[in-house]
Amino acid sequence: MSLHQIDSSIYNCSQMLALATGGHRFVYAPAALQRLAADREVVQRHIDADAPVYGLTTGLGGNLGYRLSAAETLAYQRQIIQGRMIGMGDALPDVVVRAALLARAISFARGMTGVSPAAAQAVLDLLDRGVTPVVPQWGSIGAGDLGLNAHLVAPIIGLGEARFGGRRLSGAQALAEAGLQPVALQAKDGLGLINASPLTAGYGAVVVRALAQGLLVSAGVAALTDEGYAANLSVFDARIARARPVGAQEAATALFRQLLAGSALHDGPPRSIQDALSIRTVAPNFGASYTVLALLQDAVEAEINGSSDSPLVFAQAGEMLSSANFHAPLIAIGADAMAIAVTQLAAASVQRIIKLQTPHLSGLPRYLSPVGGASVGFNAMQKTAAALYAEIRLKASPAALDAFPVSDTVEDHATQALLALRKLDEQLHAYRHLVAIEGLVAAQAVDLRQAARLGQGTARVFAAVRSAVPMLQEDRPVGADAMLVHDALFSGQLYDELRACVAPGLHDLPLRSL
Repeated sequence: MSLHQIDSSIYNCSQMLALATGGHRFVYAPAALQRLAADREVVQRHIDADAPVYGLTTGLGGNLGYRLSAAETLAYQRQIIQGRMIGMGDALPDVVVRAALLARAISFARGMTGVSPAAAQAVLDLLDRGVTPVVPQWGSIGAGDLGLNAHLVAPIIGLGEARFGGRRLSGAQALAEAGLQPVALQAKDGLGLINASPLTAGYGAVVVRALAQGLLVSAGVAALTDEGYAANLSVFDARIARARPVGAQEAATALFRQLLAGSALHDGPPRSIQDALSIRTVAPNFGASYTVLALLQDAVEAEINGSSDSPLVFAQAGEMLSSANFHAPLIAIGADAMAIAVTQLAAASVQRIIKLQTPHLSGLPRYLSPVGGASVGFNAMQKTAAALYAEIRLKASPAALDAFPVSDTVEDHATQALLALRKLDEQLHAYRHLVAIEGLVAAQAVDLRQAARLGQGTARVFAAVRSAVPMLQEDRPVGADAMLVHDALFSGQLYDELRACVAPGLHDLPLRSL
């Protein structure tokens, strides 16, 4: 088990997830501990001066005007956390919670939070010892994750719940079984522990990784449809994309060229001089989706590597300043835009599924049934595809349409960033199942067309489908087939194979180091 030292390194989404889930041990670097100590000196000077500092010598939110006495300060730190444990509903996935713990530790290591070294160490100890807090899914409005962060850190003071050793325990019991003691909070710790957006950062990293994997696999499936449909591949001519180089369209066009490299479709004239838009526009559609994903990734990684507390501590200047850095509108906007992009991809996928089964368009047997007659083939699966599209379309509705003023109307704007990410995650679940239907149908079309040779990427997609299910010869429960194909396409193996067969820089275009 390797030991990872947290300092001021820059982490991308995949690096953070690998650390959060890889069974690593963690310590703060000496320089990080020095930054924490320097910040505490500033905090102590403000306490000694009895200066009005939000959350340090005053109440929070609507209680901003209340001045804390020295006698109240320490007890108030526990009160801040306990009184803001407002979460409800099912627990967030453990991977999100562990990524959030790491995101918070990364922020502590950079300084500027003002939390005591003991409190910062207590959070890192949860990650280090494998204690995963139970954090409900409802309670964040995206103006920071305060109400859910309270659940995230509650175990360090013996509150809340956590998973340890495969069991769900009280926070106090989880600490004890992990060999840890509750921490004694110091001034500023209560607010410093919760007034940021680590759950948004953690969930964002999970969704970005899922999108990168999902887009590459679904691009491979769309390319397999080209094979089964005997599509006109001239649309992937580099000169066409260069004539209007918008977003990642040129890179997406190059990706499809590489997925289809070596295909027998290149050997002769195309079957049709022009195909339907759902087939002809795959490169612009995927290029747009990758462009939006790059925006979302940038926003998430800025959250991971930035300082989003309020107030922020500036040790060299000796100042503590209120900030709005906990607000994450770009993540919310990026997630909502990504949901719209996925809906565009899904709509085209449904059309391709239908067109592959339409004889006068595909030149293949009706419903892709080898036996014909009354055989339903894959026709009935068009209904499942349409049902999945409805699910996907529903999740494209923006998360932040309204903001209700709360806390005496002081908190009168919210991004709903965490909700935007959670519904995008749910949308991806449905989209992957839709892609599985397209993969199932496209492989059947390839078999019926008896393609002489598939491309270097499409051959791998076809092999993944056929590793799960054989060619349809007569009617059978194809819904079950599609579920098996889903597992084969999205286990991670095909993603790795497709990454290996296209040029670096294209498999996650235009993303970096995923």
